[in-house]
Amino acid sequence: MPRPMGKPGTKGSEKSKDFFGSIKRLIENLKPWKILLVFSIVLALCSAILALISPDKLSSLTDTITSGIMPKTEKLSLVMESTMSNVQENLKTKILEVMASNDVPEEDKQNFMMISKQMENVENQEEYLAAFAQIPDSIFRLLLEDITIENSLISIEDQISVFRLMKDMNEENALQKMNQLPGSVYNIIKPNIDMEKVKSITVFIGILYVTSALFNYIESFAMTTISNRFAKDLRSRISVKINKLPLKYFDTHETGDVLSRVTNDVDTIAQNLNNSLSTLVTSLTLFIGSIIMMFATNAIMAITAIVASLIGFSFMSVILMKSQKYFMKRQEELGNINGYIEEIYSGHNVVKTYNGDKEAIERFGKLNYNLYEANRKSQFLSGLMMPIMNFVGNFGYVAVCIVGALLVSNNVITFGVIVAFIIYVRLFTTPLTQIAQAMTALQSTAAAGERVFEFLDEEEMNDESHFTKYLEKDKVKGKIEFQNVRFGYTKEKTIIHDFSVKVNPGEKIAIVGPTGAGKTTMVNLLMKFYEIDGGDILIDGTSIHELTRENIHRLFCMVLQDTWLFDGTIKENIKFNKENLSDDEVWEACKNVGVDHFIKTLPGGLGAVISDNDSVSSGQKQLFTIARGNLEDAPFLILDEATSNVDTRTEELVQKAMDRLTEGKTSFIIAHRLSTIKNADLILVMKDGNIVEQGTHQELMNQKGFYEKLYNSQFEM
Repeated sequence: MPRPMGKPGTKGSEKSKDFFGSIKRLIENLKPWKILLVFSIVLALCSAILALISPDKLSSLTDTITSGIMPKTEKLSLVMESTMSNVQENLKTKILEVMASNDVPEEDKQNFMMISKQMENVENQEEYLAAFAQIPDSIFRLLLEDITIENSLISIEDQISVFRLMKDMNEENALQKMNQLPGSVYNIIKPNIDMEKVKSITVFIGILYVTSALFNYIESFAMTTISNRFAKDLRSRISVKINKLPLKYFDTHETGDVLSRVTNDVDTIAQNLNNSLSTLVTSLTLFIGSIIMMFATNAIMAITAIVASLIGFSFMSVILMKSQKYFMKRQEELGNINGYIEEIYSGHNVVKTYNGDKEAIERFGKLNYNLYEANRKSQFLSGLMMPIMNFVGNFGYVAVCIVGALLVSNNVITFGVIVAFIIYVRLFTTPLTQIAQAMTALQSTAAAGERVFEFLDEEEMNDESHFTKYLEKDKVKGKIEFQNVRFGYTKEKTIIHDFSVKVNPGEKIAIVGPTGAGKTTMVNLLMKFYEIDGGDILIDGTSIHELTRENIHRLFCMVLQDTWLFDGTIKENIKFNKENLSDDEVWEACKNVGVDHFIKTLPGGLGAVISDNDSVSSGQKQLFTIARGNLEDAPFLILDEATSNVDTRTEELVQKAMDRLTEGKTSFIIAHRLSTIKNADLILVMKDGNIVEQGTHQELMNQKGFYEKLYNSQFEM
């Protein structure tokens, strides 16, 4: 039964039927690396936690630097309060002395009396200070005394200068007035950054970043190790599984689908496992942690940052939903145009012969336009994603800065909190995108894992390790007997009904019949590629049910219609899986089938490198496979349409080689070209799974039956 062929890479993008079940199965299969996996996840968590700590430390660093570069106005207030306190205290004890002093002009005494009455009637501190600053210098000198603040001696004259400057200070001239302060006062209020504190915070932040980077590196290395070892393990298990699967599995599954499971699906699991698992853990930690840290720092700012980010993400969600249908349409149209191009190019000669150029161009134009439209719409919408992501981040920054500025102006928070929240906005928005990407990747991983595990769970061939009987190749006589064999590829449809025949050692048996009669199926049953449903097959009197497949395969040499060459030299292809063969033996096999002349034309002769894709004709490939079979020393020979791809002249040469090859061997020849089996010892004519006629060529022709009709039909026009 011929196998359907497919292309590698098909069916690799299906959605998982059971997402959670597939992920659970993947985790179970990761148990050999569970310690390394847990270690990697812990490192990812630690790295995320360190990233969450750093904004708070940056806030402290910002506040330390900010406070250091600003004048210490509170110290100026302390100077003024000390001065006023001294004046007020001395007024109680020295008022009479002041009024009687000859050092105070009468005019100053009168002004002081007016100012005193004014100070008694004021109700707020600002008016009191304004009145206090109008006290004449002569009286100040009598009421004040030198004071010491933070080891700085502030003289009476300096105190008077401070009050005079502060009297006219406002927002516009504040900096100018500050610069005019006496040196003793300015030394107290001048900016002074606490470099020790800055240094300690900076070192701590540096350690955080280095440690976080180190954790990331180790975690990435660990996940890469896990994913690659897991992929290696899956490939090894698949390789072992392939050799345990019955042939019926490959008859019912496309070759491309099987290849996709072995290559694309395993690679998808490895890549997504490496990239997505740790990213998902880190992103979830950052997302939840940033929310907690924001609310712990300031609830108003936290609500501002979250609401601003969610507004941007709501826009992005709308675009994602809109763009999805266009991406699906693009893939559909891409498949349509690729299929049409392949069809037209493969049949280009027919198109040219029937002048179908215009119609082909018009059809291509429509498909090309459809693809253009789908591409334009999908790419336009997907192109909006990055600008929207930038908008989400920038909108969050702006909102945080505006609300933060209002809170700072009202002394609710410090400037460092704004810096911390700008980082928190990034830590909040970035994980949302990463979580979405990781979940998409996990969907692909689950689908790929489901397909791989589905393959690994396929029913295997029966275990034959307990079989004890073994036929030595050198001791086998070559007798085969089919006893009432019944078989069907499915239970509903039986192909071989009641097949019985005896084959004596050394006989050449030809099996002929129309397509679907069961010819190749008989060979597959004989080789134990399939288990028979009923009856038995005996090899030298031993049932194949008592022999292992490996033992049976050693007894047969097969030359099939489908040629197969691998990348390598001609000698390596012909000697396939056979050791200790000399070049002379290889050359002899090539001469027997007539391919030696072709080999001599190639540079390197037997050492010439060829492959199944090289410019070697089908007939030449067939000759190579026949030469390969010529070297097999086995008691049984199977030729399944072995000469179908060679010309008539070469066929005669190959036929003679086959006659020499079949000498002393029991041979089974399947052929549609009945002229090649005239010299068979026995011809079995099959129809609908049964043997309807048997005998030699001449005997069957004399019967004027089904065989005669088959034979004569090949000459009819």
